[in-house]
Amino acid sequence: MPSPLSPVDDAPASPPDRGVWGRVIRSLPDHVDGRVVAAAWATLVVQIGIVATGGLVRLTGSGLGCPTWPRCTEDSFVATEEMGIHGVIEFGNRLLTFVLVAVAIITFLFVVRMRRRRPDLFWLALAIGLYVPVQAVIGGITVLTNLNPYVVGLHYFASVLLVALSAALVVRVYATPGPRRMAVPRSYRALVSLTALGVLVTVVVGILVTGSGPHAGDGGAARNGLDSEVMQHVHSWPAYVTLALSVAIFVLAFRAPTSLRLPLWTGLLLLTEAAQITVGLWQARSGLPIALVNIHMVLAVVLVAAMTAVVMHQSLPVGAKGRS
Repeated sequence: MPSPLSPVDDAPASPPDRGVWGRVIRSLPDHVDGRVVAAAWATLVVQIGIVATGGLVRLTGSGLGCPTWPRCTEDSFVATEEMGIHGVIEFGNRLLTFVLVAVAIITFLFVVRMRRRRPDLFWLALAIGLYVPVQAVIGGITVLTNLNPYVVGLHYFASVLLVALSAALVVRVYATPGPRRMAVPRSYRALVSLTALGVLVTVVVGILVTGSGPHAGDGGAARNGLDSEVMQHVHSWPAYVTLALSVAIFVLAFRAPTSLRLPLWTGLLLLTEAAQITVGLWQARSGLPIALVNIHMVLAVVLVAAMTAVVMHQSLPVGAKGRS
């Protein structure tokens, strides 16, 4: 059986095409190779990276560095000298959207030729490719609504979903193609589902906490009106519950089939969550410094990626050994 961390060669031979377009098609992968793996990882990295740069925009008060959208000003698509450093930061973040689009297009092209044999990769790449412009539009709406905290939160949550899809894509490029079956008991699946729900609730409450705090993205932007200190305590409740659930699925992971490597994935989840909680407590006790808040925001989506990996490592290909 192939290693879970080695891409599976599921190559079919496509019929020969003719002409320039045919040569282009033939140059694309017809099975999972190094190009496909690299594109999947690049997708995940850029989706996490845009969270870091978006956080920098917000935390430096540059959310309205470009005061309109899709232009940066009424007369210019790019930041002007008069806009200063805030314009540079906001415009730089907008430019990264084109990197996301380019990576999404390349990834889709790399899997389109194997769409019949690997529909999982095709649909994941397509979903990511279609969702990236939606996220950009939501980003534009945040500017047009003067950084409404709920729209800003929706913009962040769009990145959360894109990171989850990207993590799923990375997992699937290493998976054996074909039908799969669950290889862990129902009780374990239920516990993993509860943990995933805990991660979701923790992230959503964290978004509300940020919307009530001092980092609005601009000095004139509104806050959501919730009590920031109270919300920090509310945020900790699902975080600690999720931590306890993560410990439980890590301990029980050693009873799962070794080919699933669940101790590895649940261990990474647990470590990420511990780091996230540590940074969260540190930032709250040190007055919410920009660097720590940004790390906390990035760790939140890394946690989502780790949770996605755990969820997707509960099944084995049909015919592989392991408990039902």
